[in-house]
Amino acid sequence: MLTDSHLKTRTDEELMEELKRGHQEALTFLFDRYYRLVFSVALKILRDRGEAEDLMQEVFIEIYRRIDIFNPSKGSAKTWILQYAYHRSLNRRKYLALRSFYNYSEKTDLENYEFAHSINGWNGLTYQDWAQVISKGLQTLNEKEHKTLDLVYFQGFLLKEIAVQLNEPLSNVRNHYYRGLKKLRVFLRGHDCLSEEKKSNP
Repeated sequence: MLTDSHLKTRTDEELMEELKRGHQEALTFLFDRYYRLVFSVALKILRDRGEAEDLMQEVFIEIYRRIDIFNPSKGSAKTWILQYAYHRSLNRRKYLALRSFYNYSEKTDLENYEFAHSINGWNGLTYQDWAQVISKGLQTLNEKEHKTLDLVYFQGFLLKEIAVQLNEPLSNVRNHYYRGLKKLRVFLRGHDCLSEEKKSNP
């Protein structure tokens, strides 16, 4: 019989396999590892704490319901969980917007780009392709810009928390963030143009 101590030391992929075998306790450890990241993704897109909390719970319920389709050869457990987080958050945002839930526009530059190029059809790219493009874009940044954007978008930290981690003034961290975001946006637009050119000249 699996104990909590055994499950705690398992990798994400091993926990997914245990969940496939019907060991529901594995979901608890996946939740503990990723609830903050899923919530952060949902909150950045939905801009409403209550909606983000509800969606976070829905994501993990969906993971439990559809665990049988997880294939580690196609991507990590973290990528699979993030895929659900982004996909469900974007769909929920559109649903709420259509019902006039939002009475203001408060999207960041990166969010504007994400909404214009949905994960399901971002110039025909899959989520894995999209993640690879983002990864290449991050490589164009300097070390501090890369670290700041990674902490914000992939680990769910606030800028003031990052300032403590990097032992830098908040103003410096903001500069790293906005400079990095600008460079990443330019890279993504460049990739966009190349994708459109390939479509025009197959």
